[in-house]
Amino acid sequence: MRIDGGCHCGYLAYEAEIDPAQVRVCHCTDCQIFSGSAYSTFVAAARGSFRLLAGEPAVYVKTAESGNRRAQAFCPHCGTRIHASAEIEPQWFNLRVGTIRQRAELRPSVQIWCRSALPWAMDLASMEPFARQPAA
Repeated sequence: MRIDGGCHCGYLAYEAEIDPAQVRVCHCTDCQIFSGSAYSTFVAAARGSFRLLAGEPAVYVKTAESGNRRAQAFCPHCGTRIHASAEIEPQWFNLRVGTIRQRAELRPSVQIWCRSALPWAMDLASMEPFARQPAA
């Protein structure tokens, strides 16, 4: 599937080819902290299919529990996380689904690092839904 996306302020833009059946939710504690939320949702794009169209991301390198060094690319202006990849010669870019214009079509099929999941994050269906911000 051909996708395109970018950051919140529009400085970064990209396009890629992805397999929509490979969308994942990650509950690791690093993703919780990086996202400022309960988890991160991503889909992998092979190196040859990912193309940056505009801007130059800032990169923060973190060491994963496995010892692998992972480059976290984000917009230097608005802070939007765009992708994570190997630090050196990445073969895959894990694109953050929230930055993809076609995100409504990308339903996750797998959850990983569930041992770190916040208990309530595994049962979102039980919460009362509102179409917009409810009145105070």
